[in-house]
Amino acid sequence: MVLSTVLSREEIVEAMEGLVGGANVVTDEETLQHASIDRYRKYEDISGIFTQPIPAAIVKARNTDDIAKVLKFCNENGVNCIPRTGNSALESMLESVKPNHIVLDGSGLNKVIKIDEYNMQVTCEAGVVLEDIENLLREKGLTTGHSPQSKPLAQMGGLVATRSTGQFSTLYGGIEDMIVGLEAVFPNGEVTRIKNVPRRAAGPDIRHVVVGNEGALCYITEVTVKIFKYQPENHRFYGYTLDDMSVGFEILREVMVEGYKPSIARLYDVADAAGHFSHFQKDKCVLIFMAEGPAGITEATGAGIEKIVAKYEQCEQVKSQLIADWFANLNWFPEQVAEEREEIVATKNMGFTTEIAADWGNINAIYESACRRVKAEVPDVTWVGGHSSHSYINGTNLYFVYYYDLNCEPTEEINKYHNPINKIIVEESLKHGGTMVHHHGVGKARAPWIKDEYGSSFYILKTLKQAFDPNNVMNAGSIIPLEFLD
Repeated sequence: MVLSTVLSREEIVEAMEGLVGGANVVTDEETLQHASIDRYRKYEDISGIFTQPIPAAIVKARNTDDIAKVLKFCNENGVNCIPRTGNSALESMLESVKPNHIVLDGSGLNKVIKIDEYNMQVTCEAGVVLEDIENLLREKGLTTGHSPQSKPLAQMGGLVATRSTGQFSTLYGGIEDMIVGLEAVFPNGEVTRIKNVPRRAAGPDIRHVVVGNEGALCYITEVTVKIFKYQPENHRFYGYTLDDMSVGFEILREVMVEGYKPSIARLYDVADAAGHFSHFQKDKCVLIFMAEGPAGITEATGAGIEKIVAKYEQCEQVKSQLIADWFANLNWFPEQVAEEREEIVATKNMGFTTEIAADWGNINAIYESACRRVKAEVPDVTWVGGHSSHSYINGTNLYFVYYYDLNCEPTEEINKYHNPINKIIVEESLKHGGTMVHHHGVGKARAPWIKDEYGSSFYILKTLKQAFDPNNVMNAGSIIPLEFLD
């Protein structure tokens, strides 16, 4: 797509005001600066340094029609459009490489359309906060079963767009397992609905063209997800300390293979456990399980877990209340985000995570080799560790957690720390047959991101080799002009 003219910032703002009204177009310079990035560039943001192109405006959509009109205009005029709802992104998905882009904010689409207790599903607009809908459901004895750490911040459209995985995914699955139907707007302004039926058998499941597209293919405006009975009176918590990760991985594997489905199944190494459980961890790894659901199921799940763990003499059980207390503080609210910023300023120390997935036969090798290399090759790393989460019958996800001293200028941090650490973790994962799930900083690694001359980006595997290139650093988050796909 080649355009004869490039619109100025003033022309873009004027057009947006004509489409959605001046009151819904934000042009305050400081607000626009913060909208040019997400929490990936925390150090730059805290330092008041903004190196990425600044948007021409933040456009606050009121309904699906607003989004359709804005996307159609952007598509016809080569204006880069960044979709946003909860603004809790950590992976540079809210950045644009093209100046004078717009941020299309859907947080105003915040209606809970229907809680269907008979068919066990809830329909929400994209801007509904997950914490809010979860609280409404729990009043009725129901739950979405979805609880990422960002639950108090994240909104439903963004959760589906980023293929979110919650903390209870071992039992409930990721958001892709919960989605029933949705509404989405494509770049030409066309609105499509995928109806709320249990499954499809003809051809690919078209929901998964949309789920996880990260705002590159379309703007999700409404979602319908499954809901489940919420029975907190049956929650059971189990915690153990143990000497090494390999034994913990083997216990997780046995629990999954035996067919038990705890909602939480986590294994923390010594370094990561010290940050969460210093009051009882005693320089050991920590293994955690939570069972939920009907009383008979939780009782059987708990008994099965205890029987498996009992075979390993090094495991020492801790009081269940200690794990229940930890569980009650899993999620990050705005207060925790603000505290983190203050801590970074005070300590000049930064922490991030990279998540990988592998089968049981390789997960410990990836953990050991990646941690060893990061400590040896990356300067100023204060510690690196990790925890296993989201376990399945054939393998598990592993979060690498790392902290480093900020001995550099804010604009140098990414290349000095993030990219080298991420490169090591990806290389070791691929070497042992694993894959990267996501990195808080460079976008999801399910495919390379290819940028066009307008700065748009999209999921297309140019070659199979690129899909496995460990040096590929991705830029995510833009709506694609349709013509570029022709």
